Amino acid sequence: MKKLFLLFFWGTLSCFSQTPTENSKVKLQVEFKNKNSDTLKVLGRNKFSQLIIADKNGKFESTFEVTDGFHQISDGKIATMIYLKNGFDLALKVDSESKEKVFVYEGNGAKENNYLIESSAMDEVFEASGAFEKEKEEFSLALESYKKESLKALENAGFDADFVKSMTQMKNQYFQYVPMMYDEVQLSKKLKGTLSPTFDYENHKGGKTKLEDLRGKVVYIDVWATWCGPCRAEIPHLKKIEEKLHGKDIAFVSISVDTMKDHEKWQKFVTENNLGGIQLFADNDWKSQFVKDYNIQGIPRFILLDKEGKVVESSAPRPSSKDLEGKLNTLLN
Repeated sequence: MKKLFLLFFWGTLSCFSQTPTENSKVKLQVEFKNKNSDTLKVLGRNKFSQLIIADKNGKFESTFEVTDGFHQISDGKIATMIYLKNGFDLALKVDSESKEKVFVYEGNGAKENNYLIESSAMDEVFEASGAFEKEKEEFSLALESYKKESLKALENAGFDADFVKSMTQMKNQYFQYVPMMYDEVQLSKKLKGTLSPTFDYENHKGGKTKLEDLRGKVVYIDVWATWCGPCRAEIPHLKKIEEKLHGKDIAFVSISVDTMKDHEKWQKFVTENNLGGIQLFADNDWKSQFVKDYNIQGIPRFILLDKEGKVVESSAPRPSSKDLEGKLNTLLN
């Protein structure tokens, strides 16, 4: 299962506790085994952004002021959460090709940040444990048990007190979100093989397009918004898969859930970025019936339909996934 909470986290970074500290400085060194870029960005609340440029040896090093708390560090291709606090002196080793430990920390603050990585892995194990296949009552009991176990382990690990406070807040956000993931799994099982809920939305090229217009084609739907970073990150991959399958019986449909006040922004974004496929604008953003019918709680969300308009996957692989092209070709053949 895709870890939906990560997207939820990046979209709500500013909601998590971060404690201002006067003259708060951290030192950060990052070394890549397989470097993707010569620049790194550290992002945080209140539009905080710190650019770090690689030296002649390909290493990244910087000392900078921060607001204590959770941040995101990214080279434009891969990203992870990082907890920064006044006085931390962190060395991060990254191996983007590793199947087990992509991120490993050393130095002051390493204990907390390595736990941050481990905590995400533990959540993944819970999600893959079969709990989502249980009846609602059994699932709720399993989630409550995992919640108690996780929070107790966090409190007893001897971490920095501010980290425990912030991490507890983040974990509780996760535990509130997991039941939505459960509902999505149950709906996916219910929808599979049935005729898809429909839409009839404004087309960027003019007029309106409804799902029934696309009968006879495989339909790959991207529900997105111009303000959504993870959505925009998928666009180059979507363009590539569109190119590869050009001329085949497949329709790539992008449905924006931007609010009406951002309608012009959507039009401009589609034009300036030369977006392909069928670009549609939902009639009532998150309250649109199509969005409700698929119980879409987070974006981007991808939906795959067969040539008869039946649901193959209501939470399909992303364009960046290695699995997508094979699934599409199977339906096309």
